[in-house]
Amino acid sequence: MEVAFRILLIVFAIGLIAAVLLQKGKSAGLSGAISGGAEHLFGKQKARGLDLFLERLTVALAAGFFILALVVSYFLNQ
Repeated sequence: MEVAFRILLIVFAIGLIAAVLLQKGKSAGLSGAISGGAEHLFGKQKARGLDLFLERLTVALAAGFFILALVVSYFLNQ
């Protein structure tokens, strides 16, 4: 059982790394920092399809990774 949780933890870690790397950056350096707030205030919408999916996938993978890390550490301490 412990081995299965460890393998699942590794799969979640690799998936989390891939999901984070596939996301676009929120700002592009100094110009993004200056104009990024104004674009957000005045309603410039970004393409929400894939970006929204990747954001939700990242949150789900991070939560799963955290829970699995706690489960694996529980099994190691017994």
